[in-house]
Amino acid sequence: MRFLVRKRRQAPAVIIVALIDILIVLVIFLVATTTFKQQPALPLALPESSQARQTGANEEVPLLVTVDTEGNLRFGEKATPVTVERLKEEFITAVAARSDVKVTINADKRAPFGEIIRVMDAAKEAGVKGVTALTKEVTKP
Repeated sequence: MRFLVRKRRQAPAVIIVALIDILIVLVIFLVATTTFKQQPALPLALPESSQARQTGANEEVPLLVTVDTEGNLRFGEKATPVTVERLKEEFITAVAARSDVKVTINADKRAPFGEIIRVMDAAKEAGVKGVTALTKEVTKP
């Protein structure tokens, strides 16, 4: 009798190197196509305005003052806590460096109006040329 000798098949193997390559390509694609949104340091509910408009990219960046619902003042992009006196010193320093400084007030719609007025007064006393307030567009029902 003649017996056939069967060759043993090798167990299927997963090529890990190819999987890692594909994974790296996917990660690079996700990083390249993802946009990152700048989140504000404080969550504020801005008041609505029918005259709201976006500022241009070519405009000079204004000094940012944030007023939260409790009336706490924060200065700059990093939202550093300040007092009105310290805020006035910052304004005077900025005006000394550049005469056309503008201040933008980023106040919650439930913020005490008196604090907003105090910020505006400090800006005018320091010689700031313009004071504006951030708002959002009126949502139409």
